Amino acid sequence: MHVISKKAIETFWLKHPVAKSSLEAWYRLASTSSFDNFTKVKQSFNSADYVPPYTVFDVGGNNFRVIAVIHYNRQKLYIREVFTHAEYDHWNKAYRRKKS
Repeated sequence: MHVISKKAIETFWLKHPVAKSSLEAWYRLASTSSFDNFTKVKQSFNSADYVPPYTVFDVGGNNFRVIAVIHYNRQKLYIREVFTHAEYDHWNKAYRRKKS
């Protein structure tokens, strides 16, 4: 899977250094995997959720979230946001209001 872009997670861990090792491990696994569909994602990332159109990855023991869009046919994973748990809760509430 081609992860676009690692810079998003690097920028996040500069602000939140405690996230670095967890995000590096997530990136290593995501970038060396091949996913045909969300079921395959769940096999590698059990805590991942699908919140259309995003795949939400819990990282670092549920402390961080990587929000991504995955194009399975092209094997590309686009990171849209990286959040702390609290930032994600705020974003998720706003996202759901916007969708209603």
